[in-house]
Amino acid sequence: MRILVDADACPVKEEVYKVAARHGASVAIVSNSPIRVPAHAWIERVIVSDGFDAADDWIAERAAPDAICITADILLADRCLKSGAAVIAPNGKLFTLNSIGAAIATRAIMADLRAGGDAVGGPPPFSKNDRSRFLSSLDEALVRAKRGR
Repeated sequence: MRILVDADACPVKEEVYKVAARHGASVAIVSNSPIRVPAHAWIERVIVSDGFDAADDWIAERAAPDAICITADILLADRCLKSGAAVIAPNGKLFTLNSIGAAIATRAIMADLRAGGDAVGGPPPFSKNDRSRFLSSLDEALVRAKRGR
């Protein structure tokens, strides 16, 4: 079991370490710049180039049925799901093959509205409930992975 974290703006890295340690999963923290990570043999820090989507490409290339990807990036989530990986947003929302199409469509609509000058706002602030939901979702995903999904 491997957890792949799109880490540049991920607010739940500490939670990933905690749950991964409990389940014996390895973790890859992928970013465009150095991020401090705990010194454990099961945590890998991966620094990719600052090229467009370099971190996404690294994660997508390694996404597999035994991987759990942590990202808020909907297009990366789609790529990982197509590779058979489980995908969880930092707020605990599970992306699935059934839900990703609607998420991509909503993303496109919001981008069009912003491009047209509409003030649509951003996502709500990250909350304690989001953190709790993430912990629960990651734990459940690891249990499913241990059972062979």
